[in-house]
Amino acid sequence: MEALNSALSSAHISEGDDVVPITCFTEAVNDVTVHFQIIRLPRQIYVWIGCNSAKFGNLYAAAPTSTTSPKNGVNVSCVLGGTSDNTGSGIVRRLVLKTGHHVILASNIPKNPPLLERLRKF
Repeated sequence: MEALNSALSSAHISEGDDVVPITCFTEAVNDVTVHFQIIRLPRQIYVWIGCNSAKFGNLYAAAPTSTTSPKNGVNVSCVLGGTSDNTGSGIVRRLVLKTGHHVILASNIPKNPPLLERLRKF
């Protein structure tokens, strides 16, 4: 998961930049291949996490709460894919807390507890 942390923090995007950094990588987690794609925009990050196929999966949107709300607050919504589950909403919530940006997360990961425990540590 070091690659995910590095990809999220490596590119500084300012308003005038003409290039949109796209980072793609694959990592093996408990014998499962997990694919990542990260697109960094000036104040927003799009993340896709998938296993075994290029399916879109559930789509989550999250944003930090306003400065008048309690510190470290995050609003999360499941936009596509039925009901919100703890896996995707937990990952997108942590990404917002880590980056301070709006985050869109598309996830297609299995309900495999050992895999999810490893992903939760980033």
